[in-house]
Amino acid sequence: MEKRELARKIYNQKTIDKMEKKINLLGIYNKVDAITFLNLRLFTSFIVFFVVLYVINLGYIMAPIITILYYIMVGKILVDKKIRTRESKLEAEAMYFFEVLTLSLETGRNLDEALRVTVNSIDSELSDEFSEALRQTKFGKSLTESLKDMQKSIPSETINNIILTLTEADMYGSSITDTMYNQVDYLREKKKLEIKAEISKVPIKISIISVLFFVPLILLIILSPVILSYIG
Repeated sequence: MEKRELARKIYNQKTIDKMEKKINLLGIYNKVDAITFLNLRLFTSFIVFFVVLYVINLGYIMAPIITILYYIMVGKILVDKKIRTRESKLEAEAMYFFEVLTLSLETGRNLDEALRVTVNSIDSELSDEFSEALRQTKFGKSLTESLKDMQKSIPSETINNIILTLTEADMYGSSITDTMYNQVDYLREKKKLEIKAEISKVPIKISIISVLFFVPLILLIILSPVILSYIG
């Protein structure tokens, strides 16, 4: 509580809320809270400033520039990049997880039972997130509430849309199995499009490599007689 009150004196509430939202997206295994990260970033920025100031020539000019760059890049590397990496990982795990969940629902289980069977059958980060949501139901939360809270720690909009669809189908009594088949088909189609997009980038990458390496080499071979005669 004292740490939070001190943080409010240093940072505005908007900054704290924004960082808390990002830190939540790092998942249940993340051990650093938003206030700790903000304080560490600020403290290490001061260290960088004084080190550059006293070590580098023209430090009084370079220190502010390097410190600002450091302050920005720490957030992008340690938070933003990890969120993007985690998003890709969860989406890669999603298809298999929701396929197993759909099969569990097809046997006649309700959503709660099907989720428990699925998380016990799959070892993945996405499965662990659902497992934590189910654990929260033991402390008085409904499954719908737990799943809605879980969405705060999922950086993937695709997965969050599926969770929303699940909770709405469960609340309004519509066919969850049919809904999940549609969602799995969507994930499969999305994966195909991503693979096609990666394949389409290959010629561009090859062209860049050709320009950077092969074209200069060919030019050198063609012009080598002229260069040798000039040297001779």
